Amino acid sequence: MDFSIIQYSKFMTLLAMLLQNLKTLHMSLEDSIKWLGEVMAEIGPTHSQKSEDWNIFDVKEANAIIDYLKISLFQHYKLYEFMFFSAREEIVIGTEQVIEVVKSACGPFPNPLEEGMSSDIYSTFIEPPTTLDTEMKGLDQEQSPEESQPETDTSNMDPLVGFTIEDVKAVLDQVTDDILISIQTEINKKLQIQEEAFNARIEKLKKA
Repeated sequence: MDFSIIQYSKFMTLLAMLLQNLKTLHMSLEDSIKWLGEVMAEIGPTHSQKSEDWNIFDVKEANAIIDYLKISLFQHYKLYEFMFFSAREEIVIGTEQVIEVVKSACGPFPNPLEEGMSSDIYSTFIEPPTTLDTEMKGLDQEQSPEESQPETDTSNMDPLVGFTIEDVKAVLDQVTDDILISIQTEINKKLQIQEEAFNARIEKLKKA
């Protein structure tokens, strides 16, 4: 419409006031149309000398402004009401995952894997004694050489004396069964947890 700077300013002020009335005063569509008619009567062509400063739009320009507001704001009034007043649900489009970092090994061997074996078996049969324990044993041997002699004699004895091969096999079978059962139980629990997590993620994806 080749508006002047003052006309652009008045037009943008009019549009901002319409949106402000909708956002703060909760004006209905009918009230906004009435308010626009009153305002256009003041800034449009008139014979009143009081509003000469507001006589900046002629009839053609006023009709063009009304037509624009009709196809932009008034035609989508319900959409603007929904945008200003309706609470919208936040859609989660991503998830956070916590990754456990492997701790640094305190000895020549790394820490046992969670899926490999229990920490009790590892610390008892695989993990070597620490330097502090070795030094303490050496000090004890130096301080009490007489007491260490019976211990040496005892350590030289065969711990399997009095047991038959069948007894040893029975004990090993029992220990092996206990270890396998505990490992199988842990694996089943982990598989169940992973299955529940996958099912939950699948349900979220279906809802999204």
